[in-house]
Amino acid sequence: MSLFGLFSKKSSAKTAKDRLMMVLEYERASTKINNIEQMKQDIIEVIKKYVKVKDINIKNHSNQDFNALELEIILDK
Repeated sequence: MSLFGLFSKKSSAKTAKDRLMMVLEYERASTKINNIEQMKQDIIEVIKKYVKVKDINIKNHSNQDFNALELEIILDK
């Protein structure tokens, strides 16, 4: 960024877009899944309904960009 870029006037559309992006980033960062434990139980029940399993492990992974559930399903013979 140049020194002259600090003093240039932004268009109102650009300013509005920048503000909207900041609001969306804030909302994404603060979004939490309230019923994650119930969701895990529901997933386990559905899997057990259709497949014989020995064990199911579910892990949460999260960082700034995404939240993920990792499932490890050990099948029964």
